[in-house]
Amino acid sequence: MPPLPPTPPETGLSQGLAARLPHWEEVYRDLHAHPELAFEERRTAAAVVRELAGIGGWETTERVGRTGVVSVLRNGAGPVVWLRADMDALPVREETGLPYASVEPELMHACGHDVHVAALLGVCRQLAAHPGAWSGTVVAVFQPAEEVGRGAQAMLDDGVLDRFPRPEVVLGQHVGPLPAGVVTTRSGPLMAAADSLRVTLYGAGAHASAPHLAVDPVVMAASVVLRLQTLSARLAPLSPSPLLTVGALHSGTVANVIPHTAELLCSLRTFDTQTREQVLADIRRVIHAEADAQGATRTPDITTYDSFPLTVNDPAATERVLAAVADAGALGHTLRAPLSASEDFGRFATAAGCPSVFFHFGGADPGDFDETAVAALERGTLPPGKAMNHSPHYAPSDRHAVAAGVRHLLAAAASWLG
Repeated sequence: MPPLPPTPPETGLSQGLAARLPHWEEVYRDLHAHPELAFEERRTAAAVVRELAGIGGWETTERVGRTGVVSVLRNGAGPVVWLRADMDALPVREETGLPYASVEPELMHACGHDVHVAALLGVCRQLAAHPGAWSGTVVAVFQPAEEVGRGAQAMLDDGVLDRFPRPEVVLGQHVGPLPAGVVTTRSGPLMAAADSLRVTLYGAGAHASAPHLAVDPVVMAASVVLRLQTLSARLAPLSPSPLLTVGALHSGTVANVIPHTAELLCSLRTFDTQTREQVLADIRRVIHAEADAQGATRTPDITTYDSFPLTVNDPAATERVLAAVADAGALGHTLRAPLSASEDFGRFATAAGCPSVFFHFGGADPGDFDETAVAALERGTLPPGKAMNHSPHYAPSDRHAVAAGVRHLLAAAASWLG
């Protein structure tokens, strides 16, 4: 990875940004200390509304899609650009040791959504402060419930496309464990579609001393897990390969009782609709066959929940964003293959019938990355000692992540607004 380019001088929309960054860093630290789960982001939404009121000029609407916030800034003729940030946190116990760590014992902003909110607020301030530097309409979308894949759809169901100016392009970003100043994305499929599956297997319970009288759902579940791992291995020749993970297995309560049921929670990630449908059918076939082979007392229940669409970037819009962030001092990197993580961001542009671009940016202190760390990143692995999103140890740099998030999103927006 070549050295990061220097940050260019402040001109146009970026004027005065450096002087305001300490405020947005403090906003980030406050949000980080007070995480809220999906559809519970009331304190976060109130903070967003308060900051937008302090900026001035923005027409703000609360409770869009339950806990979302949408704000509009009109500045003459020009395109309608939507800028989206997600707000929810995760049920993770924080172990970062930060002085502004979560005050909620079992909740954490382990995915950087606090950075996203602070960065979008910083962009809102720059746009309001420099109306002579751009023209058009900007819609700032502060979305709830991204982590469960339902927030974007909740806002759409609440009429967000009819109640606010319809987008001509939708832009979004996500912080990650990269050096601040690095931006990664690609044209076409960027992030996987994802489906969570809940599988309930039905046996017949008995005393542990009489397994011959039982249909043991624990053994049945173990066999299903092994069969699914074999299926997962057979998917590898596909490119990019679908991913199938069994993340949880629950059955029974004590050692001397064979339970009646077992539950599996599975995660499937795919990169095109045909493969998704094929693999879901294969999963159901394997589970039903294994249950039948072991004498299950009922047909297994298989339900899909928390589904995420494939995230697809418009090629021409992606090139425009990469050029814009490079002009603003970022080191742009085009990914060779889609990422296996998932997002519900794409639902907005799909529903609106317009292009969208999503990109990832570094939120770590570049000084923490030596040649070994850079080499690990280029191999697609995390450097030693670096935590990934969703880890209890993940902690973007308050100083570097927020500054990068504001600059990158501002530059991307400005490439449409002039």
